[in-house]
Amino acid sequence: MILLQIVAAFAALAPMPPPACVATATSLTPATWRGLARSAHASPRAGLTMRSEIALPGPANRFDYQSFDPVTRRIYMNHMNAGRTVVFDTDSNRVVAEIRDLARATGVLAVPSHHQVYVSAAGTHEVAIIDDRTLVVTSRVQGIRFPDGIAYVPEADKVFVSDESGGSDVVIDARTGTKRSTIPLGGEAGNTHYDSVSHCILVAVQTTNQLVAIDPRTEKIVHRYDLAGSDHPHGFALDEEGRLLFMSSEGNATLQVIDLRTMQVLGHHRVGDTPDVLAWDPSWRRLYVAAEGGVLSAFWLDGVTLKPVGEVRTPHAHTVSVDPRTHRVYLPLENIDGKPLLRIYEPAP
Repeated sequence: MILLQIVAAFAALAPMPPPACVATATSLTPATWRGLARSAHASPRAGLTMRSEIALPGPANRFDYQSFDPVTRRIYMNHMNAGRTVVFDTDSNRVVAEIRDLARATGVLAVPSHHQVYVSAAGTHEVAIIDDRTLVVTSRVQGIRFPDGIAYVPEADKVFVSDESGGSDVVIDARTGTKRSTIPLGGEAGNTHYDSVSHCILVAVQTTNQLVAIDPRTEKIVHRYDLAGSDHPHGFALDEEGRLLFMSSEGNATLQVIDLRTMQVLGHHRVGDTPDVLAWDPSWRRLYVAAEGGVLSAFWLDGVTLKPVGEVRTPHAHTVSVDPRTHRVYLPLENIDGKPLLRIYEPAP
């Protein structure tokens, strides 16, 4: 009897296995899913108001992805062609550090639970792992042809990295900082995100115009979804609660709204040429789409319908982030009068 009690006690302490990815031919949502009821909102006034301009360090060249850390309230902005990550404090509105030696820094993701920041250093074919307390690179995961988008799965404690030109997703063990596996996608990898409702890693496959679902437990593809009307899908964002996916296509400057309950396309919208980075503000239900063509498009989600609520036109406005608490929008620009500059906007409430 005592032995059984000891065994039961150890079993209770053992970590639970991560849930399985729920992906069928027609849905990326569990049949039992019931989202929270959403209160009705009046349509907001259109427009984005610029609140401040802040000089950024480094040369006047390209920025790429950003990651907002809700714990430290920092934004990690990859200054891609400078080989650096700019660390910006949103409370004090100032740059607090630059992390260097990150050749062609593309994707970035803060993982506060591990005090880690992952940066794709495409120039050296690796992912750098940074301690967010010291802002020092503690290790590097090598052998990734062109690392780009990054996602973290807390239940499995794994990091998934888009290898764009390598046509795969690379899996990193967050505890050990080592490569676990490489998952062939059958085409160029766009962005990678984790959907905590379906428990699937989702990857845009650019050259096949597909969305791929991966089970983080098995590290295997469980389903492929053809994206009708998409041309070279790359960046996307998730409204997990509303079960919507917003997919941008570089080839035809199109934004699609996809219902994750049925995998049907609910709407198409024109955005700037070569859309790249998207940012989603869940409480205000705002979506921002930044395009290489120099256009930042703002939308408001009314039910399942996106409605345009603003636009900013400025050269190289292809990367954007949003603070979900203040709803401020951050737009780093590579060259304004010969210097990099950060513009901070506020949407109409």
